Amino acid sequence: MEDLDTLVLRTACAWQADGLPVVLVTVARTWGSSPRPPGSLMAIKADGATVGSVSGGCIEDDLIERIRAGGIHAACPALAPTVQRYGITADEAHRFGLPCGGTIELVLEPVSPHSRLDELLAACEQRRSVERILDLATGGVELRDGRRDGVPHLDERRLTTYLGPQFRIIVIGAGDLSRFLCQIALGLGFEVIVCDPRIERHAAWSLPGVGISREMPDDLILRLKPDARTAVVALTHDPKLDDLALIDALRSDAFYVAAIGSRRNTSLRRERLGTHFGLTEAELASLHGPAGLYIGSKTPAEIALSIMAEVVAVKNGVALPAQARVDTGKSGQSTPVEAGCGV
Repeated sequence: MEDLDTLVLRTACAWQADGLPVVLVTVARTWGSSPRPPGSLMAIKADGATVGSVSGGCIEDDLIERIRAGGIHAACPALAPTVQRYGITADEAHRFGLPCGGTIELVLEPVSPHSRLDELLAACEQRRSVERILDLATGGVELRDGRRDGVPHLDERRLTTYLGPQFRIIVIGAGDLSRFLCQIALGLGFEVIVCDPRIERHAAWSLPGVGISREMPDDLILRLKPDARTAVVALTHDPKLDDLALIDALRSDAFYVAAIGSRRNTSLRRERLGTHFGLTEAELASLHGPAGLYIGSKTPAEIALSIMAEVVAVKNGVALPAQARVDTGKSGQSTPVEAGCGV
């Protein structure tokens, strides 16, 4: 499953290739509460078909109604990029469903070959981060290699946005827990790759939309070179598979590296990785283990939810309290749960 930005770009490119008029809408700035953050994308076809979103629905309805009634010229006079602000007054905020009187500023851009959406999409598919600069007067676009994330910047002349590759998760081990974790990750818009060299594990394991690798996990990690939009989660309980993958993942740019296991096994793993493989204290400190947030999980589905919740929190830069960690939560139990990987 694609993330929403990639889906918007791919759909807009397809509509343009078919010769259909399309408007690309970007959330440039917000004030107060807003349903969608700056940088969010939506594409609207001349017949009102849409992909993506910029609000809870009311703003989309207004844009669709205008474009259906007057074509894309109604949204972009002279077929030039247009800045549109919603929710300036309390009445408008109420009308457009903006919470707490929030205000949202959009840039509406008629899609053309000058938009260079095909090049932007290709860069994202190649896992390259791109800075896109839209000239508001001409509609021309400049693309530069840039940082992977950034808040859009809008001034009187241009809109600068930042797009990066789809978030990706590499799962070591094909099992029941992996299946639930992959299903959740797919729903969250992650690219998902499962790695397991054990042939017997593949016979009954398949999930649409998930890539499967039979490589040794450390070989896969070295080949893929995890970037700052990649998470790596080891789920096999087998040190021969988990540890070597973790070593290379912890020395990569991956934003999240974790392994399941009891508190005792986690402690032994850290000792092994430091003593026998020379990982530094800083590298070991970045290993999340036992993986996940402490929510009293028992079943594979609950454990998968716990792990993906931690992945999303780290991705979004949320500083979690110590009580949220599995080891802290378990240490506070009157009857410790040490069996398996319950979190």
